[in-house]
Amino acid sequence: MEGRFLIVVLSFILTIESFSNNTWGPTGHRATGEIAEKHLTRRAKRKIQKLLKGESLAFVSTFADEIKSDRKYSKFYPWHYVNMSTNKTYGISAKNKRGDLVTGIEYCIEVLKSKKSSEEDKRFYLKMLVHFIGDLHQPMHIGKKEDKGGNTIQVQWHGKGTNLHRVWDEDLLNQWGMSYLELARNAEHLSKEELKKIKSGTVVDWVHDTHELTKRVYNSAESGENLRYRYSYVYMPIVREQLQKGGVRLAKLLNDIFG
Repeated sequence: MEGRFLIVVLSFILTIESFSNNTWGPTGHRATGEIAEKHLTRRAKRKIQKLLKGESLAFVSTFADEIKSDRKYSKFYPWHYVNMSTNKTYGISAKNKRGDLVTGIEYCIEVLKSKKSSEEDKRFYLKMLVHFIGDLHQPMHIGKKEDKGGNTIQVQWHGKGTNLHRVWDEDLLNQWGMSYLELARNAEHLSKEELKKIKSGTVVDWVHDTHELTKRVYNSAESGENLRYRYSYVYMPIVREQLQKGGVRLAKLLNDIFG
């Protein structure tokens, strides 16, 4: 009995760690989903609501993390990130044989566009796509393989131990103290020209856009440094910008698919 209990406890801990180490926190993903809703065409919104049976993009945005506790979905683990050195582009970077964030997004789009896909498959891969576009805009998801996207770079957040990946996943957002609805409602007003610029390009172009920020994040803190209010002041506006970019670009893809 003690052995079984220990296994259960360890499995629970590993599941919690996988949630915190591999994604924007739920608040970030939901904010991106909520922002995307505002940029959908009426036609796309109707089709998506029917496919998701009334669930919102914000509600399904955490689905890809929730299924991590089920081993039958283990093939999707590498789809949450791309390993890239700071001096390389996606095209010349070594590729994971199991796929990555780019190939995962492309596969989701392929399923959603195919007339041969079942409704169940389309619902599943729509939920995954919503999440992956959010992940694409978290800079440490386009990080180095050797430090697991900043997971092994130990720092402090207001005196408490954390790592650079977690700071960008959750710590900055949690310190801000706003709900996903508040974040979405207070997103910056964008002109038509600004929206057009954000939506332009391919998924790989968007990866490179985020990767430029990744380089800044790697230089933003030293190992063991205690990050405090100054760090929030400098980088929280960038987090909000990334959430908005994710929402706008997600809507662009969904409008192309369903619009």
